[in-house]
Amino acid sequence: MTMEPIRMLVVDLDDTLLRSDLSISYRTRNVLKKAAAQGLVVVPASARNPAAIDQFSRVLGMNKRPGYIICGNGTIILESNTRKIVWETRLDTETALAVYDLATAEGFPIQIYEDDIMYVSKTNEFTRYDQKLTGLKQVVADDFHAIVRKGCNKLLIPGDPMLLQPLESLIRTYLGNNINLFTSKPYFLEVLPKGANKGSALARVAQMLGIEPGAVMAIGDSMNDEEMIRWAGTGVAMLNGDERLKEIADLVTEKSNEEDGVAGIIERYILGKGSPS
Repeated sequence: MTMEPIRMLVVDLDDTLLRSDLSISYRTRNVLKKAAAQGLVVVPASARNPAAIDQFSRVLGMNKRPGYIICGNGTIILESNTRKIVWETRLDTETALAVYDLATAEGFPIQIYEDDIMYVSKTNEFTRYDQKLTGLKQVVADDFHAIVRKGCNKLLIPGDPMLLQPLESLIRTYLGNNINLFTSKPYFLEVLPKGANKGSALARVAQMLGIEPGAVMAIGDSMNDEEMIRWAGTGVAMLNGDERLKEIADLVTEKSNEEDGVAGIIERYILGKGSPS
């Protein structure tokens, strides 16, 4: 764990920075604003695609200043003020089609995100929940194969957590060497290009800014945050986070996402200059 001053804060959105009503509290916004005024670089890192992050980057004022946003669980790095994609990685088409065929054969829907649209092969309660969560327009595609062939950064398979587990094992058996596969929420199974994750994207952003790992703090709640928690000099898990992530992290917030857990960490270790050690 680092003892250096924190120069960059990388923070997950859902269940970390955001409360359950998808808002960022006044206290948290104010604390982030104070830290940014002192020179802290704030980088949101989310599973969401650029369109589904836009409203939050505006709340944080990131559309008005140069900076970076990690989207799609590390498959896209966006320039915050221009919304220009500065780096991205995409799934191999053959692999993506194979994932689609396996998921479809097992009766699951599958999703692709493009701009402000969420394309789905068919709907279920979890695709509807994702639509509510992201605010994207949902379109049931007549020819999902054609959309996959156009290329995508990631695929998402929504379903009952108990049923997703055997599907995850099946996909891992056939395609595990070609992809990064994990659950971002218990009911969302995500398929990314091999090597793509929030940690590798964070490393790219830090390199672009000339910031060493020891000067980086990363905060998250789920196992899709694992790589960035491990990479950062100070990795922080949310009190409401996955127990496995808490075991990996250097620190655990004293409060949950509903109680401004992120603000508490910033006040103590960045504004208060407390040592994480």
